[in-house]
Amino acid sequence: MDTEKYLADYYGQYDEEGRLLSRHGMVEYLTTMHYIEKYLQPGMRIMEIGAATGRYSHALAQKGYQVDAVELIAHNIDLFHQHTLPGEPITITQGNATNLSAFPDTTYDITLLLGPMYHLFTKEEQEKALSEAIRITKNGGIIFAAYCMGDAAICSYGFIRGHIHELIEKCMLDTKTFQAFSNPWDLFELYRKEDIDALRSKFPVTQLHFIASDGYTNHMREVVDAMDDATYELFLNYHLATCERSDMVGYSHHTLDIFQK
Repeated sequence: MDTEKYLADYYGQYDEEGRLLSRHGMVEYLTTMHYIEKYLQPGMRIMEIGAATGRYSHALAQKGYQVDAVELIAHNIDLFHQHTLPGEPITITQGNATNLSAFPDTTYDITLLLGPMYHLFTKEEQEKALSEAIRITKNGGIIFAAYCMGDAAICSYGFIRGHIHELIEKCMLDTKTFQAFSNPWDLFELYRKEDIDALRSKFPVTQLHFIASDGYTNHMREVVDAMDDATYELFLNYHLATCERSDMVGYSHHTLDIFQK
């Protein structure tokens, strides 16, 4: 069973739409859109690599931007098509983030890589995905790359949910450094900030922001989901005011590395 089969099985059963639409899931989505909107200008062309069901792609196309999307999993592409409105300036192609040969160099003003780095388990694959995203982006264009963070997973899945000994038994955790290790059947590759910095440093890009996309949200998801509207708005304001602080990054489940070609 290869990586694509693992992912097809997972996303065929998992409600990714529901996660992003929950109150705690919306924090990541709203934060990501907040930063994308900082760089949007009329007439820009956007690529989303690993578009899943199209939550971001459709939102941007409905704002009038030409969006091309690439997605690996057929089930997600079916849902993507179901969500496409008549006249939306959007395309979807089945493909892999490590090989975007169907798309020419220096084409896109903004390139979104918001899912693939979660599921690439070797440095070669990770560097290839970043290289391809950068290649298709115009000089001066902006790339958004999202990652899953190891320490957040260790704390929430390991300690809070009681799976820490299971992780150790599966050799997924070094109990001296608490570095996490993943395989394709574990579905998610887990990073530390120094891993992300090392990957980016191999390319001729300039970092603009490093974001704790959901901050502490997933550690208190039941509390966030139960908030009244006024408290939730206050929580979002707090999160956006603090999400670039270096001391807030490590415990975020998702991070967003934003850099310019």
